[in-house]
Amino acid sequence: MDFRPPSPEPTFVTHTRSEQLVQSDACATLRLRLVGAHPLWGHHLWNAARVFADYLDTRRETLCRERRVLELGAGAGLPGLVAALDDAKRVVLTDYPDADLLENLSINAQANAPDALASGRLCVKGYLWGADVEQLGTDDPTVPAGSFDLIILSDLIFNHSQHRAMLRTVRELPADTALPPLVTRETSAPQALVFFTHHRPWLAARDLRFFTLAASDSKQYGGFCVERVLEQRMQPMFAEDPGAETVRATVHGYRLTLRE
Repeated sequence: MDFRPPSPEPTFVTHTRSEQLVQSDACATLRLRLVGAHPLWGHHLWNAARVFADYLDTRRETLCRERRVLELGAGAGLPGLVAALDDAKRVVLTDYPDADLLENLSINAQANAPDALASGRLCVKGYLWGADVEQLGTDDPTVPAGSFDLIILSDLIFNHSQHRAMLRTVRELPADTALPPLVTRETSAPQALVFFTHHRPWLAARDLRFFTLAASDSKQYGGFCVERVLEQRMQPMFAEDPGAETVRATVHGYRLTLRE
């Protein structure tokens, strides 16, 4: 006899895009399925993902249109799906190679961007951070596997033990994409965007070590210019959590570009 309680049922949330940012024939409201419960936190739609989606919508011409986009640890996949709806050339949504997570991500892709999925512009893959990016390629031999113009990291850096692995993946962008810092203007240059909240304020310093590693001279996980691009106050995800509410409610955004 199985005495385990039944797994929680999936839940659904919506994300409504700004009317001013959405083309008349585009999907204005995304309905996202969340796994009922999961140790990798796929059962929440995080504030950073919502802010990220709006950020991409406002910069569709530079960050999305005709760009190749990779989302790491996608969860429900909101930012990557918005990139696909904003006419990205190719979007690869990835998460830990767990059947429940990938099935859920595929369901969201089919429900919200079916045309992109059917055309092959959008796909879902299991991927371990730090692994060979060749597995993220296409069947087109003329397209290098690691040639992503944008890598999305949305609310991932609380995984402190995985900082180096994430950065190794980002570091695999082609060597000829190195650019100087572009602090004062938006850019369509190959980049990683890292959005997050300090959900555990007492561990904020450990969260920020991600950027210390990124700015280091390591040839494996460093060599990046680090620029802050956004700070936005939201409602805290969990009102009962300890720590300063202002800290837990604020989404931060950073851009990484490779140094020359």
